[in-house]
Amino acid sequence: MLFFDLVGIFKDVKNQPNQEAKLGGTRATLFVYAMVGLENMAFIANAMSLVTYFYAYMNFSLTKSATTLTNLMGTAFLLSLFGGFICDTYLSRFRSAVLFGCIEVLGYVLLTVQAHFQQLRPIPCKDLAPAQMDQCKAADGGQAAILFTGLYLIAFGTGGVKAALPSLGADQFDERDPKEALKLSSFFNWLLFSITAGAIFGVTFVVWISANQGWDWGFGVSAIAVLMAILFLSMGKSNFRNNVPKGSPLVRILQVFVAAIRNRHFPVPDMAGELHEIHDKEAALQTEILQRTNQFKLLDHAAIISSTHEANALATSGSWNTCTVTQVEETKILVRMLPIILTTVFMNTCLAQLQTFTIQQSNTMDRNLLGFQVPGSSIPVIPLGFMFIMIPIYDRVFVPVARKFTGIPTGIRQLQRIGVGLVLSAISMAVAGVVETHRKSVAVKHNMVDSVDPLPMTVFWLGIQYAIFGMADMFTLVGLLDFFYAESSAGMKSLSTAISWCSLAFGYFLSSVMVEVVNKVSGGWLANNNLNRDKLNYFYWLLAGLSIVNFGAYLLCASWYRYKKVEIKQVNGGDAGKKVEM
Repeated sequence: MLFFDLVGIFKDVKNQPNQEAKLGGTRATLFVYAMVGLENMAFIANAMSLVTYFYAYMNFSLTKSATTLTNLMGTAFLLSLFGGFICDTYLSRFRSAVLFGCIEVLGYVLLTVQAHFQQLRPIPCKDLAPAQMDQCKAADGGQAAILFTGLYLIAFGTGGVKAALPSLGADQFDERDPKEALKLSSFFNWLLFSITAGAIFGVTFVVWISANQGWDWGFGVSAIAVLMAILFLSMGKSNFRNNVPKGSPLVRILQVFVAAIRNRHFPVPDMAGELHEIHDKEAALQTEILQRTNQFKLLDHAAIISSTHEANALATSGSWNTCTVTQVEETKILVRMLPIILTTVFMNTCLAQLQTFTIQQSNTMDRNLLGFQVPGSSIPVIPLGFMFIMIPIYDRVFVPVARKFTGIPTGIRQLQRIGVGLVLSAISMAVAGVVETHRKSVAVKHNMVDSVDPLPMTVFWLGIQYAIFGMADMFTLVGLLDFFYAESSAGMKSLSTAISWCSLAFGYFLSSVMVEVVNKVSGGWLANNNLNRDKLNYFYWLLAGLSIVNFGAYLLCASWYRYKKVEIKQVNGGDAGKKVEM
């Protein structure tokens, strides 16, 4: 509690109207970028290297190591839904980021303690003599309990942080102000730039520490990095525009479905003005009125006013009998978003395969760079470096040029940007299959199929597929975050942003299922512990083909989607509002 008092977490700082103009803006987002970079330095470094830790130090099998990691990553991103719910319902985004960050620190501390004390983990099989191999046992019982408690504290913490920070940063810009709308369009690009910068330090500096100084040092540095991230964010508290939680978005959505069922027998009026809505002085703090759309008309029953008595009684939203048009449209937006998020899941399945199998491929190749042995877990620095260069070029060159032709603040629509990323993802998988075919041919040519020595083939061949996928990630991830933030209603910003992370979550979970299914159907393409005898290239080409099919489904969903239309109401003076199509 002393720490929270020092940084003022539990002190309410309410933004007065005359202070609002002085708050937020680019200066405030610098603190968000700092926390994003440091937190991701720790998280991504461990995401890249934990397969090695599970396999070499916890004595898990190669398959279990990969599955444990993908399940961890999937859970971490899925838990962002819970974090988003907390941000929108109970706590501000700032408080949520700090509290979930502290939970993440506890996870890293627990792993640090386990890695430091030998009695808390099994004896690594690689340290045993051939005669002692009967002692080679995987972590179980108390050892496994400590391991998984630490891992899932990290997952819980990072999930909440990832839900809170993008929305907290975006809140610092008013999308109704044309000048700030341009800065908001750049915010998500620079958010990814911060993630990339942190990840580069993570997969080089932190991974090197883990590989050379010990895993206890690696986990310890991760804990310190997240703690510093919390302190940096707390330093910017007085600069933030603070969101006011508007109640549970899940309850509001349930109210729409319940009210629509109850009013299903009443005819829906043709005129939107005959449906229930809160206007002008009744709106109080509500500053946006969502316009009625023609999709999902069954939900419009929720806004039917069934009697004069009910019309007089209704002053606010929140009824289980009748909802406002804005509340109904809020629900429609979420329903319209679901096909978009589902058609991006498969791309993240491909990402999960790259994160696991490419690391294993790198361990069979020549990792020498100017006399320095590059750790296999540091190979992702190739796409990260590529993204580090491309993001500023995209934001400072492409977007302004495209904006002149399209008139769109982001240069191109978010859905168009996501589509470009999906195409690049399919190309990356096809290239990965070609590179793997070449790697296997080198093994056959030099009679090294069953050899444990590195092949005479540089690991930087893997950089081709990684660089292409890095570009895909640059387009799709930022497009999703921007899309869900822009399209969601004011009371669902954090939850909607968290939904975009769920694409990663389901992608990781689907990854584990894909490997198992492909192994059974194909007769064992990936069944060996020897990649030189596996048919990983066939698996990559299968992913490329499925990615093309998935892109076709995405095109259908994107063409069907209708952007929201908002009527802005002036809370402090001014009777008229203006209509904006987002």
